[in-house]
Parts: sequence; C-alpha cells; structure tokens
Amino acid sequence: MLRIHFTHDDLTRVRIARAPDPLAESLLSLSLVQTREAGGVALAGWRSRTRRSIRPEQRVLFDLATPVGTVEAAEALLHAGSHTLPESLEQTWSLPGRRWSADLRTLSRTRPPAPRWVYELHRGEREWRELVDRRLREYHAFAVAPYWSQLLAAAHTDRARRATLAADRGLDGLLDSLHPDIRWQSPVLTLPCPVDADLRLRGAGVMLVPTFFWPDPMALTDNRGLDHPLVLHYPLAPDLTTYRAIWSSAAADGPDGALVALLGTTRARTLHAAADPAGTAELARRTGTSAATASHHAGVLRAAGLLTTERTGPGVRHTLTPLGQALLDDRTPDRPQSPAPPSTRRDRPEARTPGRGDHPRQGQPGHLRSAP
Repeated sequence: MLRIHFTHDDLTRVRIARAPDPLAESLLSLSLVQTREAGGVALAGWRSRTRRSIRPEQRVLFDLATPVGTVEAAEALLHAGSHTLPESLEQTWSLPGRRWSADLRTLSRTRPPAPRWVYELHRGEREWRELVDRRLREYHAFAVAPYWSQLLAAAHTDRARRATLAADRGLDGLLDSLHPDIRWQSPVLTLPCPVDADLRLRGAGVMLVPTFFWPDPMALTDNRGLDHPLVLHYPLAPDLTTYRAIWSSAAADGPDGALVALLGTTRARTLHAAADPAGTAELARRTGTSAATASHHAGVLRAAGLLTTERTGPGVRHTLTPLGQALLDDRTPDRPQSPAPPSTRRDRPEARTPGRGDHPRQGQPGHLRSAP
C-alpha cells in the first residue's frame, strides 16, 4: 500500500483538475490497447476498434507505454494539463531541458532496455520529437478524440458533484469518496501500490485528475522533487453505465449500437441471448458461435457482473443480473443499497496489489516516480 501523508499546507492546496489531459489520456490508453485484462469488459469494444485502426508505423508509440501499464518514456507527457492535444504537445516540447534531463535520469534507472530513440527523444533530438508528435496526433484522432466530448461532459459532471460534496462534507468527504480503493483517514491517504511505502508531502499539495483511460488510482510524483504537487489520477467512470454513455459516440445506427460499442458485437449478442435464461449450448446456438466461445464470453460477462451462472444437474444455466438487464434496457440500474457511511470504510478488505511478480515498476497504479 502507498500511504500519502498530508501536512496542513497540503490540505489547503488540494485542487481538482477541470478535465483530463488529452495527451496523458492518449499515453495511458496506449497501455490499455496492448492488454486484454485491464479494464475488463468495459473497455472491450473500444480496445477492439482501436486495435483495428492502428497502422504499423504508429506502433512505435508502444515503446512509450508497456503492455503491463507502465508509462516509462517521459513523465512530462503525463503532466501537461492542457485542454487540447495541440496545446498539451506544445507545452510538453517547450519544457526546459532540465525537466527532460530529470526524466532521463529516472528512465535510465528504471528501464535500461528502452530503445535508443527514447533516450534521444529525452535529449531533445528534433527528428524524434517531430515523429512522436505526428504519431500521437494520428493515434489520438481515432483512439481518444471520437469520445472526447462525452468524456468532458462526464468530467464536468464529476467535478461539480465533488465540489458539492466538499461543500457539504468538507475535505474529508472529498478525499474519502474518490474511489473504493482509496481510503482517507486524516492526515493519511492510502491507495494500492506494488510495494509498501510512505510518501510525506512538503506543502506543495495535490492535484486530483479524473482519468478515463486508466481503470485504477495512480499517484505520480514530479521528477523535479516534492516541491511540486503530487498528481493523483482517479478513475472517472465508476460503472458500466458511464462507460456506455461515453462510448455512445462510436455506436452504430440501430437500437443495439451503444451496447455493441461498449461490449463488442459477440458479447452484446451473448448478453441478448441470456435475456431468456439458458445453458451454454443454447447460448451458442442463439449467437451462432461454438460452445467454447459462448462459454468464454459468458465468463467475461459474469466477471463484469452482468450474468450469473448456476449449475443445474450436468449443465449450467446463465441468467442476467439486474445490471445486465439494465444495460439491455438502456437505463441506469437500481442501486440495491446506499454506500456505507465513512466511519465503516476502514473495515473493508484491503485491495489486492498488482501481480506480474509484484515487483515495483515506475508509474504503476499507486507507485511513485522517484525524484532525482
């Protein structure tokens, strides 16, 4: 777990970003598009569409973000804080050389096998900066930009809700409600981390940044040191309903367009097929797939809370959950109960820390980028 210790000055300098940064969202999404697990079913449709759109010459960007979710190339690419991609890129390329040098020192310690061109990018090689700039603009145009207006609307709604929450319940209420995996017990904020660590802030405060293209909380220190604000990314989409609303811009015409944009074609068909409870063989027949394929997609939908599966004699029976039915009906699901009051949050189980050998990696959710 990562424990972030606030001073009084830090508490007076907590800010909420107006919206996600388009450059940071593009970098984070590059990690997601290379995996099958991160984000689960909520990102399946987007991941499939984006993979089909990536051209071979754009794969150079994968050197900036690894499949396990570590953005390793340049911390500066995650801290622009601008409203448009051109503004973010212009701000990033105009950073002073000492900022890039700090990133380069961190990169050299944490990722020695990085391709040579990544180091040249940090050293200010014009050829590589122009290439990365061009490829990022191309990638952003089909991977992020089509959803940006819906994403901004969700971010503005989220910010207004959190501002009201802070006014009603104070800063404690704001920090304690960021995400189920983030816990606040004044003056310490705790979130999942690959290693057990303590971070003591020095009065520069914290910038809270809503993030759509990363499904877990992520804390990033500034490579220049703790005299600069900590950036805490928290997931913007709390549920599948929010994801569906944002993906709706990619929806095809027809009543099932938004559902296909969220889940992908085959999983959307599988969800429809389970509207009338059925076994795996029957799901396969209804969707025109093999039993193995139907079983796989039912398992993914079950893990997302959209299906339940019960054994009935030698077979099984798949049934929609209320959330699954709500998605089919294109409505917000009823909430079975109110959230537990803040005083009970400390009793919940600890969040599982990331796997993959549980070795610390720079930039993983909750981990720190070391200051020089």
